[in-house]
Amino acid sequence: MAKVSSKPKSEYAIQTVTNALRMLEVFHTEPEMGVSELARELGLHKNNAFRLLATLELAGYIQQTPSTELYHLGPRCLELGHAFARSHTLMSLARPILENLVREVGETAHLGVMAGREVVHLDGVLPDQLVLTGTRVGVRLGTHCTAIGKALLAGEIANNGLLSAGRVLKRRGVESGEGSGEAETTLGVGVSQAFEAEFPDGKLERYTDATLIDPVKLMDDLRVTQVRGYATDLEEFAVGLRCVAAPVRDASARVIAALSLSGPSSRLGEETLHGAVADAISAAASRLSSELGSPI
Repeated sequence: MAKVSSKPKSEYAIQTVTNALRMLEVFHTEPEMGVSELARELGLHKNNAFRLLATLELAGYIQQTPSTELYHLGPRCLELGHAFARSHTLMSLARPILENLVREVGETAHLGVMAGREVVHLDGVLPDQLVLTGTRVGVRLGTHCTAIGKALLAGEIANNGLLSAGRVLKRRGVESGEGSGEAETTLGVGVSQAFEAEFPDGKLERYTDATLIDPVKLMDDLRVTQVRGYATDLEEFAVGLRCVAAPVRDASARVIAALSLSGPSSRLGEETLHGAVADAISAAASRLSSELGSPI
């Protein structure tokens, strides 16, 4: 029997390969870039950046626009994406459920998973609407400001056994009768552990006036999400956009993904969002969970 190494896999990483992958990831946010820009972005010498680009270009992962001499992703990246989709059980099972959701509700539907502290949208289906939410397939977004992210956050915290007991917040001063000034908000022990596990740097970026950047309020929202079974985004990521999302569980009942529905706030009022739309997304997530073997 082959001996299994006890060393962390990071010790076997090849720096050149790591840099090549970092270069590809830059194009998540930038459609085209030049050699000098890429070198600065990655902290590499210009000659090293050019050699990496040339290698990736020969393999079809990078292409250059002759007229501008800028580089962009090549067709091999798309081929790999399609291969991933074909071989991924979650995506193949989710696709018909997403399509049915869109037919039933008439809003944009997405499937997403956690990747570090972000949500990656694996698949999406657009409705036949003149005003709609665009697809976010392949896009990474923060977890604290999106419904799909909060559904995944609440699930991960539950998976880790945190935020399961006690009050979500307590306020010193007001409840204890100490002083008449503004109350100081503190996190309970379990809540503090949950927040620190998900946001080690303690920072929550604000996107709109409605974004939850107060740790107590975010944890409170996640606790509500756990209780009612779905998360909401009430214009917390973009003004005029509302979303609702529900967790998807695997055969061990752990949350591994989430489904979401999103649309303009003009169509997704409070009653609709918490009524028909929440019911539809919860039923769809339950159906996908069942197909993945979840006992609940």
